Amino acid sequence: MTGIRQPRVRVVSRIYAPEPSAASQRLLSLVQGLKASGNQVAVLSSRLPSTSATPSEPHPGIARVRVLRDRSGYVRGYLPYMSFDLQAALRVLLGRRSDAILIEPPPTTGLFVGAAARWRRIPYVYYAADIWSDASAQTGAHPLVIRAVRWMEARALRRASGVLAVTTEVAERVRSLAPGAHVTVVGHGVDMDVYSPRSGDVEGTDAVDLVYVGSMSEWHGAGVLVDALARLPAGSVKAAIVGQGSEWAALRDAVRASGLEKHVRMLETVPTSEAADWLRRARVSVATLRPGAGYDFAVPTKLYSSVAVGTPVIYAGPDPVRALVNDQRLGWGVDHDARALADAIGAALADRTAAELRSHVAAWARENVSAAAVVTRSVKAIARVMPRRAD
Repeated sequence: MTGIRQPRVRVVSRIYAPEPSAASQRLLSLVQGLKASGNQVAVLSSRLPSTSATPSEPHPGIARVRVLRDRSGYVRGYLPYMSFDLQAALRVLLGRRSDAILIEPPPTTGLFVGAAARWRRIPYVYYAADIWSDASAQTGAHPLVIRAVRWMEARALRRASGVLAVTTEVAERVRSLAPGAHVTVVGHGVDMDVYSPRSGDVEGTDAVDLVYVGSMSEWHGAGVLVDALARLPAGSVKAAIVGQGSEWAALRDAVRASGLEKHVRMLETVPTSEAADWLRRARVSVATLRPGAGYDFAVPTKLYSSVAVGTPVIYAGPDPVRALVNDQRLGWGVDHDARALADAIGAALADRTAAELRSHVAAWARENVSAAAVVTRSVKAIARVMPRRAD
């Protein structure tokens, strides 16, 4: 008697848990959801950096390849991308057949792995967490590089059997780059088991007034936070900046140059559980987004992670996120301006309704940014592209 076998899904991403990143956690939740829905899931990712606190150990269903990394230990830049993409494409070409492949950006991965998938007539889904070509256009890249990234991204999107978009704004940009693309808006999600509200007051040396946790790239413009802190009375704010990115070293130097090193801790990337702890320990968090950098429509994941643990956010950046923060009472939404941010920090730390506000933002997060709902929508979208087969 012939039965229906479990569908096989392959996830291809240069970064995956336990390596700290928003993409890692998003994909981990999705893999768990795919398995719970009766799929066999294989993950292809990169080996963890040698400096990782969590060593890369053999794990059923997860294959890791050796790749190039930048000086900070991150898989970032065209040579590191290609060191992963070429190996990933070969494994898709020569490996066990899947019913669907989920591809995480960058566009180079979409191009090469997507081509391998099409060669084997395997449908693939592209996870559009943002639009890379829009961002590259704002980073001073050579026009030829920008055109190449846009061509790769548009091709990966056009040829995908489905596209997962994190916001309606991203979905609109996908459709403008790839008319006719089959786009599903799945939203942003936070693992509410990891990013859970704190219980009781936080005390001790690690308690801070303010924390910035996450990426610090050109389009985040996190330097505005250091400028804002320098405007406040010396020693009035105890802060921590935790994460990685192309501007991390510049922020560290700015902290030193501003004489803030005694009051601002600078830490590189920490495991996800520690990132959640830093957010819980803070009275307020900060998220920034530089206007006009190609990401005005983006929602910094650090914002959702913060409200999930019940910590209000000061967001310095453009609409629509600024309006979201203010309209939903998630904290304080201001312009990407040092003076405005400094004023908001002062107002937040002087707020006498902190306990009530923390309860409100945590409740909002439970209703709006749970990873479970995002996973459900994503699993359904992936299932729609898979052929129905019988052994």
